[in-house]
Amino acid sequence: MNFDAIVLAGGRSSRLGGEPKAALRIGDRALLTVTLDAAAGARRTVVVGDPAVLVVPAGALVVRESPAFAGPAAAIAAGLAALGDDCSDYLLVLACDMPAIAGAVPPLLERAGHAVDGAIAVDETGSPQYLAAVYRTASLAAAVRSHASRLENLSVRALLAGLDLARTTVPPGSTSDVDTWTDAARFGIDTPASPPKETPMPAQDDDEKMAALTRWSSRLSVELGVDGIDVDLDAVLALAGTVAHEVMRPAAPLTTYIVGYAAGLAAAGGSITPRAAFERAAAAADALARSDDR
Repeated sequence: MNFDAIVLAGGRSSRLGGEPKAALRIGDRALLTVTLDAAAGARRTVVVGDPAVLVVPAGALVVRESPAFAGPAAAIAAGLAALGDDCSDYLLVLACDMPAIAGAVPPLLERAGHAVDGAIAVDETGSPQYLAAVYRTASLAAAVRSHASRLENLSVRALLAGLDLARTTVPPGSTSDVDTWTDAARFGIDTPASPPKETPMPAQDDDEKMAALTRWSSRLSVELGVDGIDVDLDAVLALAGTVAHEVMRPAAPLTTYIVGYAAGLAAAGGSITPRAAFERAAAAADALARSDDR
């Protein structure tokens, strides 16, 4: 199969005390090298991360998402832009923190050729792994273009929501990732004698976290007497992330409160739906946060 590869290696590694995941070593190989070896069949490879800290083989491109730490959707967009118009028909997209990912690549490549928009790995729990997948380049590029104005902190699930992806069973453990020093030790990765304290990481594609947020949203809606309200969690989180980055962190919850209040007032008149009222208010807040007039 004719394919290029995008390897994502630009996260904060918050739960590893800032230690770059790409540099963690399994035996004599860095975790980034393990991932690049898994993508060895690619015609061209782009690594998205900090060029100052990444060590890549000759021939591999290194680019940075803009702004830095803008999340995996923005990183995928940066990788696509780096490949330019001379892109293969398919794109293998991999996060750099899965030590056994080589086992997942062959079934993904085989399945993608028979799928509408590509193939996505499904782990042993049945959870989709959006950063272990092979996408039709045209389909992925169209998804990026349709979200171009709000890629920062957008979840990959939201980015790819419109694609018809073949869920592909891969070998058990092949998409297990390294988020903590406990994970690292389980994979035999060298760890510091006294690892930094692990801190929560706001992973946008953590299915367990999104499920917990959904449950809390539903429970809170019932408690407040607005059961059944249509809450776009991805949009709310994306707005909060933009404001936190462009303005300041404390402005994020304040902004979502004001946006919700404004949307409620607008919808109360009956001339606009609550969802449309929220989208309008959120768009205005997003534009203000990104402007020079704030």
